[in-house]
Amino acid sequence: MAEEKKEAWLNYLALTTVLLAVCATLATFKGGGYATKAVLAQSQASDQWAYFQSKSIKGYIYETQKEKFELDLKERGRELPAPFREEYEKKVVNYSEKIARYNEEKAAIEKEAREKETIRDKAQKHQQMFGMAIIFLQIAILLSSIAALLKKKPVWLVGLLSGIVGLFYFANGFLLFMD
Repeated sequence: MAEEKKEAWLNYLALTTVLLAVCATLATFKGGGYATKAVLAQSQASDQWAYFQSKSIKGYIYETQKEKFELDLKERGRELPAPFREEYEKKVVNYSEKIARYNEEKAAIEKEAREKETIRDKAQKHQQMFGMAIIFLQIAILLSSIAALLKKKPVWLVGLLSGIVGLFYFANGFLLFMD
C-alpha cells in the first residue's frame, strides 16, 4: 500500500487548532476569574450598602429624638426648670453632633460601596469579553476539526475567520479597548 501524501495546509490546520484551543482555555480561565471578582465585589458592595442603611436608620432615630426635644423646648421651654431646659439643650446639641457624625460615616461608606460597584462593573466587562472569545474560539475549533475530518480547506478558512474574531475578543478581554 502506498502512503497517502499529506496536504501541507493540514499542518497549518493542526497548528492553528492547537493555538485556538490554548487561547480558549486561557479565556475560560480568565473569564472565570473575572466572574469570581465581580461576584465578590458585588457582595462587598451589598455589605457596604447594608451598613449604610444601618447608619441611616440610626441617624434617623437621632434626628427624631432631636426634633422631639426641640419641639418640647419650644412648647414648654419657659415652663421647664433651668436644669431640665439645659439638659434638653445638651441633648439637642449631642444629637446634632451624632447626626453629623453619622452623615460623615455614611458618605465614606457610600464612597466605598460605589468603588466596589465600579470594580464589579469592570470585572463584568472583562468577563463578557472573555465569554465572547470562548464562543468564537470554540466555533473555530469545531470548524477546524470538521475540516480535518473531511479534508475541506474552505471549512477551515471559515473556522479561521471565527478564530480571528475570537482572538479579537480574547485581546479585548485583557485590554478592554472596545466595550
